[in-house]
Amino acid sequence: MDQNSKEVTKVGNGSHHIIQSLIVNVVIVISKGFAAFMTGSGAMLAETIHSSADCANQLLLLLGVKQARRPADTQHPFGYGKSVYFWSFMVAMLLFSIGGMFSIYEGIHKYNNPEPVHEIAWGIGVLLFAITLEGYATYSNIVELNKRKGSCSFFGYLRTTKDSDLIVIFGENSAAVLGLVLAIIALLVSYYTGDSRYDAIGSLAIGVVLILVAIFLAVEVKSLLIGESADSIILETIESITLKDPLIIEVLNCRTIQQGPGEVLVCVKIKCSPDLTTQSISQLINNFEQEIRTVHPEVKWLYVEPDFQEWKTV
Repeated sequence: MDQNSKEVTKVGNGSHHIIQSLIVNVVIVISKGFAAFMTGSGAMLAETIHSSADCANQLLLLLGVKQARRPADTQHPFGYGKSVYFWSFMVAMLLFSIGGMFSIYEGIHKYNNPEPVHEIAWGIGVLLFAITLEGYATYSNIVELNKRKGSCSFFGYLRTTKDSDLIVIFGENSAAVLGLVLAIIALLVSYYTGDSRYDAIGSLAIGVVLILVAIFLAVEVKSLLIGESADSIILETIESITLKDPLIIEVLNCRTIQQGPGEVLVCVKIKCSPDLTTQSISQLINNFEQEIRTVHPEVKWLYVEPDFQEWKTV
C-alpha cells in the first residue's frame, strides 16, 4: 500500500454508510414482505428474511462502532477498538444462519411442497424497486472503498483493509443485489413455466450466495479479531526514519497490532550509536516518536526501546 492507505484508518470509525444501509433495508423489508404476501413466493420470503437480518446486522455494527469509541480505561488500557471486529464477526454468523440457512430451508420446503406463484406484477415491481435502492447503497460503498484503497487493487483492498464495518456492509449489499437478481429470475421462470419449484430453486440459490459471503466475511474479520498486524506502510516509515538519522544504526525489531479501525499499537527496538548519553537517547526517542506520529496519526500507542546489540525472537 502507498501513502494514501493511511487515510483508511483515519476514517475507519465512520458510521454514515451503516446508517444509510439501515434506512434502505427498512424500506426494502416492508416492500418485500408485502410482495411475499401477495405472490406467495418462497424466493420473495427468503429475500424478506434476508433484508430483515441485514437490518439487525446493521444495528449490531452501529453498536460496535459506538463501543469502539469508548476511551481506554484501567480494565482495557488499549481501548475498545476491537469491539467493531467482534460485532462484525457476529454479523457474519447471523448472515450465515438467519440469512443463508433459512433461505435454504425455505427453498427445500417450497421444493417439496410447491405452491403456485400468483400476482407476479407485485413481486417484480418490488424487486426492481429493491434493486434500485440496494444498487445505490452498493455503489456508495464502492465509491467509499475506492477513496480509501489508495493504489491498492480493489479486491486486494478487500483482503487487507482493517475497516471491517465497511467491508461487512459492502458484502451484505452486494449479496443483496445478486440475491434480488436471482429472485427475479426465479419468479419469472416459475410463473411462465407454471412450475413453482423454480421459485424454490431461487430461494436455494439465494441461500448459497449468503452463506458464501458470510464465510468470506468471517474469515477476514477473524484475522483482525485475533490480532492482525497494521499496514506495512508503518514499518516502511520507521525504516525510512532510521536511514535518515545517523544516531540510529538499525531497527532490531518491530511489531504492530491493529487494535481497531484507526487504532494501531507499535513496539520498536532500535540499535543506537554506542556513545550516546541517557539524555541524548531520551531526546532521540522523543524525536523518533514525533516523526512517526506526524506521518501516521493512527498510531495511538508507541513504545520505543533503545539497545546496543542484536536481538532476535524465535
